[in-house]
Amino acid sequence: MSEVKKIATRESYGNALAELGRKYDDVVVLDADLAAATKTGTFKKVFPERHIDCGIAECNMMGVAAGIAATGKVPFASSFAMFAAGRAFEQVRNSIGYPKLNVKIGATHASISVGEDGATHQCNEDIALMRTIPGMVVINPADDIEAKAAVQAAYEHVGPVYLRFGRAAVPVINDNPDYKFELGKAVTLKEGTDVTIIASGLPVSESLAAAEKLAADGISAAVINMHTIKPLDEAAVIEAAAKTGKIVTVEEHSVIGGLGSAVCDVVAQKAPAKVLKIGVNDVYGESGPAAALIKKYGLDAESIYEKVKEFVK
Repeated sequence: MSEVKKIATRESYGNALAELGRKYDDVVVLDADLAAATKTGTFKKVFPERHIDCGIAECNMMGVAAGIAATGKVPFASSFAMFAAGRAFEQVRNSIGYPKLNVKIGATHASISVGEDGATHQCNEDIALMRTIPGMVVINPADDIEAKAAVQAAYEHVGPVYLRFGRAAVPVINDNPDYKFELGKAVTLKEGTDVTIIASGLPVSESLAAAEKLAADGISAAVINMHTIKPLDEAAVIEAAAKTGKIVTVEEHSVIGGLGSAVCDVVAQKAPAKVLKIGVNDVYGESGPAAALIKKYGLDAESIYEKVKEFVK
């Protein structure tokens, strides 16, 4: 059996920006002294005249991005999720969201897989924050292929977009000819009849592995990749609720305000079903190797398998 290819979605972001720059001359990339980490340096090497390093001043960077968007260009403002969504929230809300400007925010190094950088840099609240901004599109891609497609889709969408990328390498799972990325449209990766696992980002591949383990126990688990958190694919949630009656959400994010909360909003209003939310349980992260943290916080395949198995029982 060949080894599964793994690529960090932040790498995908940098490569996608360079490709976007070759296709469109209105693309401008901004960074906050983190081009090597966010991988916008890949774009800078090809288009140095269209790359702006704003220094360690994320709030100002968002204002600069807003001004550039007002001129008709398409800026991608890049930084760690903790700074792009957390530190600069007020500027994103008032300078980008309120006037509905065409700014794309590339947020890398999200959540606990940041690893040794520790709790201060492990943003588990960014999706919750960005979901609250009216008109903001929120995307959390699961792998290299999806991340690149998401960057293209973000460019084509007119309006603010928040793109969430990770530091750790994740398996490529969408390398098939039938894969298609569409904003607000979930991707069913596996059909099932007993329970539906809805995941986004890093946990998607772990959820697929968990579903295989569940199958060995006679539990039929569907797996849905909900790459767009806002606008959410409500139809997919309603169909899952009707088909299996049990939904498990899995996210590398706080269980408060993220994917699980978005799914529960739909379930409560339109499709009553039992829901289990798997994610970071109202605690801060901590310093440690990414793989060890994923396991400790219950986001690895084995942990997901055990929790879903108990939930179905």
